[in-house]
Order: sequence, then C-alpha cells, then structure tokens
Amino acid sequence: MKDQKLTITNTLKLGFLSFFGTGYAPFAPGTVGSLATIPLILLLSYLKVSFSFLIIFTICLFIIACYITDIVQKERDLHDPGWIVIDEVVGMLVTWAFIFPKVDIYSLFIVFITFRVFDIVKIFPANWADKKIDNGIGTNLDDFISGIYAGITTLLIDYSLHTYIFSK
Repeated sequence: MKDQKLTITNTLKLGFLSFFGTGYAPFAPGTVGSLATIPLILLLSYLKVSFSFLIIFTICLFIIACYITDIVQKERDLHDPGWIVIDEVVGMLVTWAFIFPKVDIYSLFIVFITFRVFDIVKIFPANWADKKIDNGIGTNLDDFISGIYAGITTLLIDYSLHTYIFSK
C-alpha cells in the first residue's frame, strides 16, 4: 500500500511539474508549456478572477512549484530538467498580470512571444538565478524574473499598439 501511495504521489508531483504532461513534448517543452498556459489564462478570465486573486494565485503557484521542484530534483539528482515547465506557467501568468484582464488574441500573442524571448535570453538577474541557485527556487525564479521583464515589455507594446495603431 505504501508503494502505491508513493506512486500516486510521484505521479501527482510529475504531473504538476510537467503541467499535465506538456513538459514531455518531444520538441521545445518550454514553448509547449508556455502555450499550454493560454487555456489557463482564458479560464481565469472566464471566471472573472480579480487582479488580487491572480497575484495571490501566481505567488502560491510559484511557492508550491519551488517546493515540489526542489524535492523532485533532489530525489532524481537533476538541475532544471526541460520537462519541468511549471516555471513557464508561472512566468506566463506574471507576464499576463501586466496587462490583466486583457485576453484578446493580440494580447495573448504578445504575452507568449515576449515571455518566450525573455525566458530564452535570460537577462540578469534571471541568468544568475538560473546558474547560481541550485535548488527548486533557482529553477523557478529565472522564469519569474523573465516574466517581469516580459510583462513590462508587453505593457509597453500593448500601450503603443492601442495608442498609435488601434486608436486611428
């Protein structure tokens, strides 16, 4: 019975970290995990969650992701494996928070593209967190920071598009 409980627990941990298995995509799992966040954003929008709820939800998700990532990485002697994409989910939510509650196709496209660019480029201190913090926090913090950079950029692009293009 104990082995079965451990198996269920491990399945839940891996399912969470891989965001329902999207992290096991054979090509570009981070991109797939980021894309898989869009239905979550649409669901949160459909449920008409408040900005406060989004922030609390994102911070709680980040903390839980750090904790579970740390456990799994220690159990398996890993550092930031590609199949862990819950950090991309958090990063996308952070990015979206900057233009919340917008969910039109243009806004979601900008959220996705800016987050992916900043997640790949990893501007300081994201690159530092990724390389120097060798635990679950390091695995997740770089995406949180990249989400902030992407969010600021998304906000500027969104403002520019609506001010200079869509208003004419």
